Parts: sequence; structure tokens; C-alpha cells
Amino acid sequence: MKGLILCAGKGTRLQPFSYSQPKTLLPVANKPVLQYCLENLLKNGIREIGIVIHPTQDSIPKLIGNGERYGVSVSYIHQVEQKGISHAVKQAEEFINGEPFILLLGDNLIAEDLGTLIESFQRDENNGAILLSPVPNPQEFGIAEIKGTDIIGLEEKPQKPKSNLAVIGAYLFDPLIFTAVNSIRPSARGEFEITDAIQWMIDQGHSITYTITRKLYSDVGTVERWLEANQWMMEKELDDQIILGKHTVVENCTLVGPVMIGENCVLRNCVIGPYVSIQDQGTIENCRIDHSILLEKAVIRDLQYPISKSVFGREAHLIGSGDDAKTYHHFYLGDKTKINMKRDQGDSSD
Repeated sequence: MKGLILCAGKGTRLQPFSYSQPKTLLPVANKPVLQYCLENLLKNGIREIGIVIHPTQDSIPKLIGNGERYGVSVSYIHQVEQKGISHAVKQAEEFINGEPFILLLGDNLIAEDLGTLIESFQRDENNGAILLSPVPNPQEFGIAEIKGTDIIGLEEKPQKPKSNLAVIGAYLFDPLIFTAVNSIRPSARGEFEITDAIQWMIDQGHSITYTITRKLYSDVGTVERWLEANQWMMEKELDDQIILGKHTVVENCTLVGPVMIGENCVLRNCVIGPYVSIQDQGTIENCRIDHSILLEKAVIRDLQYPISKSVFGREAHLIGSGDDAKTYHHFYLGDKTKINMKRDQGDSSD
């Protein structure tokens, strides 16, 4: 069995943070989202993994390499035109080479062990298996209609849902999926939908089973969902621990776990946490911050008001004036954005 991870999406809803790196490399609890996908596959003995990227996404091969550091073997597959999930799967037919494979979306975090999906696929003679989760708002998801152990229908964002079981981005297929993706037509939005390919298999009498998870999952597709994923992943991985990287300096600070701080950071006269992750070489002085993400070399200084639910990009700088209003502020500062309130008296809060 092989693994296939789709990473070629543009990440437009995560701008400005996706300008400088693909959204699949954005950190959750200081680890790229893509790395969680690799680890979940490896945990289930899947070591041969294809990653579908756009040719411009050279930062993914630069970081992941051939996969050796993660204990897997990685091959890169190009999707030049971004025409949907089924179109991305088409590009991987040669790599898959007739084997069953797990398909993951590279911007999805799934707490469920993929072993449950493998077990349901292998339980009977199935051509596919899909991970489902109950949701309170099924009108906003791809929804599965089930009968016994089979999925008998899929519908994208139905006005009258036949269940509350949403497709959340983890699939297992045998090679029949390639016949399906080559048999469907583009949807109204011009993309080759994976739900259409699965429905084609069902309509042709092939068996698609499922497993239901009630564990957490996130599509890290917006800044808000990125922050939510960072929170639940830190809670899952750390409980209330405080992790400090090598050569990080902490002076006169209160740290409220979970907090994760990278290497070579400087923290002085601060209250940090809970749910704050800071990447390497960050600097925070004279401020309070919680439920936030700081990328490499971010700098925050001299703020009288607390910061919450904020993201600071690489080398972003926010310097306070010392007499700011004492209310909570939320910031989304892109890479190398610099705001000096002492000089500008500006306010870039959202």
C-alpha cells in the first residue's frame, strides 16, 4: 500500500502567509502540516509516498527532500493545472502502479489513526473506504449517504442532507479509482471532483465503505482554522506542558501552558500562553500574548494591551507606543511587515 498527499493548492484564503510558502508547510504546534500527514502514514507502515505539487512549489522538496529524515521514501508528482482532486489523482497513476493507496489532502490535520480506515477497507472486498465525521452543519460539506457498511451516495453541500456524515479528506482506494477519474466530466466550477469519481464507482456497482471518527480534524484553509488547529494540536501533543528550544532566553516571564517556543528565542517581561507557538529566533518583550502563532524571527515589543488570536509572519515586527488602549487586539501580520507605533502611532488590528 502506498500514500498520496495532495499539496498543489494555491492557499489563497491563507494569504498573506501563503505568499512565501505553501499552506501545507505552515506550522501547527511548530511543525508543518504536511509532516503530520507523513507521520500518520508511517505510523501505519506506509513508507512509499507520493506528494503532488505545483512546479513552483520548490520549498516542499527543499524541506521534505526524499523523505529519509522522516523514515519514508518520497516521490514528487507535478500538477501543472489545478483542476481539482480527481485531476491531481490522475497525475499519480504511474506512481501508484496498480497498488491500493491512502489519499490525504496536505492541508488537513486528522487526529484519527489511519489504521481504522485500512481496517474498514480490508474487512470485505471493497474498492474504497472514506473517513467520515458527524458535523452540525452538513449543508457546508460533502455528505455521505450510508446503508449498512456501504456508502450509497455522495452529495456536495446538499440543501437537504441525507445524513450528517461529512467527508473530511482521508480516502483509501484500489486502482479502480483511475478508471473513475478518467470517466467523469468537470463540475460546474470547472474541476474534476473526487466526489464525482467516487459516485461513478458506486453507480457502477462497486463497493465503497467507510469509518466514522469523532476525533478532531481541521482543514487548515483559513487563518481562523489555522489558529484553531494550533490550539487543539498543542492540547493533544502537550497537554499543559511548556517546551523551550535550545539557547532560548526567558527572563522575568510567566508561561501558561501549553506553550511551544523554538530555538534561539528571547522572552523578557512577558506573559505568554496558553496556546502560543513561537518558531526559532522570535523576540517578545514587555507584552502579553495568548492563542497565537509567531513564525521565524517575529518581534513583538512594548505593548500595554494583551494580544490574542493573532498570527505574525516571518520577520514581522510590532513595536508598541507604551500608551496603547488596554483592550484585546488581533493581528494578522504577513512576512516582514513592520509596524512601529512609537513612530507611526498606527493601529493595524483586525
